[in-house]
Amino acid sequence: MGPVTLRVGDLDAMIRYYRDGVALDVLSADGDIAVLGRGTTPVLILQHAPELRSAEPRSAGLYHTAILFESREALAAAIYSVATLAPGTFTGSADHKVSIAFYFTDPEGNGVELYWDRDRTEWSWQHGQIEMATLYVDPNAFLQEFLTPASVDDPRVGGASVGHVHLSVGDLSSAREFYVKRLGFEVTAEIAGSALFVSAGRYHHHMAMNTWQSRGAGRRLPALGLGEVDIVVPSGDDLGALEERLGHYATPFRNDGRSLFVDDPWGSLVKVSAAPAVSTAPAA
Repeated sequence: MGPVTLRVGDLDAMIRYYRDGVALDVLSADGDIAVLGRGTTPVLILQHAPELRSAEPRSAGLYHTAILFESREALAAAIYSVATLAPGTFTGSADHKVSIAFYFTDPEGNGVELYWDRDRTEWSWQHGQIEMATLYVDPNAFLQEFLTPASVDDPRVGGASVGHVHLSVGDLSSAREFYVKRLGFEVTAEIAGSALFVSAGRYHHHMAMNTWQSRGAGRRLPALGLGEVDIVVPSGDDLGALEERLGHYATPFRNDGRSLFVDDPWGSLVKVSAAPAVSTAPAA
């Protein structure tokens, strides 16, 4: 998954939350757009859009952006950092068997998940579906075990990237039709009638869609919040196959020569690009 684009009303406040709280670096800031991430990996693109209002509570859109950390120590550092800056934004924690996750809501109401994955050898698959659960995690006990004095002083420990994106949608049948049949993801788990989890390459999920707060939602109106979901496929051949599939299903899309842009059934924009080719030429 590539960076998630958010349209924001107060750019300075949102940069402060994700930079000083979540402990991301400002990779670039140019006028109304700021890119935050770790190292050279972008995680969020914040677009200043003060003319927009907050989305209606039960509309489709972003449920949360899930930021994946390389280790439990790195995750603990980020949790401690954001809880120190904005303790009121913490909303819960869970052991999902495949991962350990902590949940927050940013200053403009966007959901944020900070998480760490267990090794894939510890994941359990049953009949083609990943076994996940929602078990209690004591956040204070987690911090006591994995927070180090060094990471309190500097919480930017290790790398971070977008692990998955979770959306609110109007219905699951349309979500399956678009994200599985048309985009090409595989279903990895379902919560009957309320949530769908999909991935590529047998990851537990790269995307999820639920109707917990948005059942029956129609097409989104312009609002603050989700601007774009960015998906990176391995090669140009994969991008070409997607273009053929979208054409086969008469799904409108735009091709700018580098990426495909397509709206999901609720008007959430999805951008799909090919990963840069890795040179195999010998060093001079």
